Amino acid sequence: MSVAAQRLQLPFERPNVLDLAPLYEVLRREAPVTPVTSPAGDPAWLVTRFDEVRELLSDKRLGRSHPEPERASRITTAAVQDGPTGNYETEEADHARMRRLLTPAFSAKRMRMLAGHVQDLVDDYIDQLVAEHGAAPDGIVDLHAGLAFPLPVAIICQLLGVPESDREHFRSLSDRMANYASGDDAHQAQAEFGKYMAGLAEGKRAEPGEDVISDIVRAQSTDDGFDYDEMVRLCVGLLFAGHETTVNRIGLGTLFLLTRPDQWQSLTADPTGRVNATVEEIMRLGAPGDLGLLRYAHTDLDVAGTTIHRGDAVILSINAANRDQATYSNAETFDPDREERAHLGFGHGSHFCIGASLARTELRIVFATLAQRLPGLRLAKHIDELEVRTTITGGVIELPVTW
Repeated sequence: MSVAAQRLQLPFERPNVLDLAPLYEVLRREAPVTPVTSPAGDPAWLVTRFDEVRELLSDKRLGRSHPEPERASRITTAAVQDGPTGNYETEEADHARMRRLLTPAFSAKRMRMLAGHVQDLVDDYIDQLVAEHGAAPDGIVDLHAGLAFPLPVAIICQLLGVPESDREHFRSLSDRMANYASGDDAHQAQAEFGKYMAGLAEGKRAEPGEDVISDIVRAQSTDDGFDYDEMVRLCVGLLFAGHETTVNRIGLGTLFLLTRPDQWQSLTADPTGRVNATVEEIMRLGAPGDLGLLRYAHTDLDVAGTTIHRGDAVILSINAANRDQATYSNAETFDPDREERAHLGFGHGSHFCIGASLARTELRIVFATLAQRLPGLRLAKHIDELEVRTTITGGVIELPVTW
């Protein structure tokens, strides 16, 4: 099968929530930088091979902004990664400011200090699931509603200073904003989310707290270069990404383990010793969403023999790169014991995920505790029966389990 001369239509159909479309393997081999048509109908370049994706993630010739935003390709009709963001002239300085501001709040040391609180929350949620399991006639409980969703929400709310009682409100806004099937409503939700976060920010301005949003508000009030709208977008992005990513990885990780009984049994036999490697494999192989990270070329550049021109949209497929057979042996196999531990699940370079330590802390505690307390855990539905979210971040809507 040759794909070099075709302009393929995204997204590619995948067999289920854990596996990718087989076409990605063909592209990595034959056309690692290939022209595609985005779900919004615009042209873009899709990059699928590990080496090129890793290199471009830290290449300053690409950015989230666009030299001529009105002419930029649109990627989806959702309000997340739909098109360019930020100011083309100041993007690098704005990003550096954001990193300086947020790095202390999400440092590995601070996350280790938070671990005890995460453990208490996980134990409480599992206690509630055990009680529901005992009361349910069929013994089936929803791990998504009972653990995967509320835990990351509770943690990010505490860090940011967002009322956890508002979780259903911003959960609805997040779903609507990331939904590529809802048309204009996604952008209406984005506007509503911005209004909500602006209200919280003004509350912090009047009564600052020991939280990240208060820190951001203080920084914006003393920095003439820190635009108010940029501050609001940053707050929205932190709340959205701060729970969406981990919610999905808890769900996908559970599915990987429970559809591979040998791996689940290995984890239950040694939760403390195996959980770190298990989480890294979940981050490598888990593939929420069907697209990738959107960037725009700020100058002409050559990648794998292909010329990408200034202003072109580039989609970096983290999902495909993390399954590159040239980088990983038996790349499609879920194997926490593999020698190749590096992956791009948290990005790379200057855009490495600032919340990586937080996500790792949550995921390690979740899977070690599930293995210790519920070693007989099993799925109550076949993977093909699970309903998948129609959002750019993907994941499952429910996760029925029993034991």
